[in-house]
Amino acid sequence: MQKKIPMRQCLGCREMKPKKELIRVVRSPEGTISLDFRGKAPGRGAYLCRSGECLKKALKSKALERAFSAQIPPEVHERLQREMEVGDDG
Repeated sequence: MQKKIPMRQCLGCREMKPKKELIRVVRSPEGTISLDFRGKAPGRGAYLCRSGECLKKALKSKALERAFSAQIPPEVHERLQREMEVGDDG
């Protein structure tokens, strides 16, 4: 039997894609927001394509704020953009 591939929606382009192809943005139980390349960090997750375009769209439409029901500080935006440029390091 074929294993079911978990699908998630990108907050930027709103397309459903396999979870493995997306980067998970996570809000930890303490309220810290970061990129989770392994997809294993505890907390509320939201997903983005591995492109700066989708991150820009998500930030512009405030999709992350809606996903986490929280204000996203500007330094977090900047860190997400830097991490997105560096890509998967782990």
